[in-house]
Amino acid sequence: MSKDKDDKDKKSGAGEQVSKILFEARTIFIVGDIDQDIARDTCARLMALDHVSQDPITVVISSPGGHVESGDMIHDMIKFIRSPVKVLGTGWVASAGALIYVAAKKENRFATPNTRFLLHQPSGGISGTAANIDIQAMQIVKMRARLNKIFAEATGQTLDQIEKDVDRDFWLNCEDAVGYGIVGKIVKSLDEVK
Repeated sequence: MSKDKDDKDKKSGAGEQVSKILFEARTIFIVGDIDQDIARDTCARLMALDHVSQDPITVVISSPGGHVESGDMIHDMIKFIRSPVKVLGTGWVASAGALIYVAAKKENRFATPNTRFLLHQPSGGISGTAANIDIQAMQIVKMRARLNKIFAEATGQTLDQIEKDVDRDFWLNCEDAVGYGIVGKIVKSLDEVK
């Protein structure tokens, strides 16, 4: 057996072991860009864990955001399953990552001390015919209104305040995110989440 193949097999075996341990710990990691693959895998894990029992599930998020509809899928699934979901933000929780984060009840939203949060308007590249550009622009406007409503409900801020704040990139450190209503509690150890 070649050294490369042997190293690959060891990594694969270690990855499977970590996945098994995380499943038993009822923990899911969402790290990096949110896309349809992350959404499919996360939702499948949420459904599988919920099928096994209705004990709490912990979702750890560190993400710059990504595809809004993929974030919607995870957000909705967190609310859909019977198991309570606790979220732990670490690093940064931005854009579609913040959408996922606020799916949990406020008392189940935790963050490590150095986590940063970003809320902002949805954006996207638009191309095509004038008629199709108009349709796409209207969809972005509708998406913005929907997201603003979600964040208003999740934070307790007024819709007017959310609209004003997300007109541009709206960054919050952890303490500010607590005051704003995004984070329920800043934690320094896993024991504080459990």
